[in-house]
Amino acid sequence: MSFKVKDHYYNKAKKENYLARSVYKLEEINNKYNILNKNMQVLDLGYYPGSWTQYASKVILPGGKLVGIDIQEVNKKIQTIENVTVFQKDINDVKSLSELGVEEKFDALISDMAPKTTGIKSVDQARSMQLVEMVFYHLPNFLKSGGNFVIKVFDSHEAQLYLKEQKSLFEQFNYLKPKSTRSVSKEFFAIGKGYKGE
Repeated sequence: MSFKVKDHYYNKAKKENYLARSVYKLEEINNKYNILNKNMQVLDLGYYPGSWTQYASKVILPGGKLVGIDIQEVNKKIQTIENVTVFQKDINDVKSLSELGVEEKFDALISDMAPKTTGIKSVDQARSMQLVEMVFYHLPNFLKSGGNFVIKVFDSHEAQLYLKEQKSLFEQFNYLKPKSTRSVSKEFFAIGKGYKGE
């Protein structure tokens, strides 16, 4: 049940050659919290279709590299970006960093991942929570100490409680519902800076 909202942000994304309007969510988050910087190595989890990848890959120039993984087939448009490598993989199957073509953990991990929505609020919230928990579970394997983090969350009582428990993993932990988020949407983003590692 996904639908395209042909609003100001949709038209702006089309005009600026971004693959989705969601790019402006990351742009606002980054302008406010400075998650991405020059020369960073970034992991984009559930990157498809790739607007976050497009944006992040520019911010981390000149020396930065971005790795995107998604269970969907590789998006050929994204594959052509010079400092980007994308894989069709499930994060649960990645056993080592070398499988992603890198040797060190990432400076930042970003994720705009969402479950396939059903329109049934409780089901969608539960599925979103599973993804959020999965990403937090894998953080120690992928994010270096001091690293930054952004993840999409469908708001619920469970989500609020869970995130409260994760706060202490970061020096700073914030929530934001970007301006480009549709008013009917229950999503927001959790933003962590200064990962404390294991």
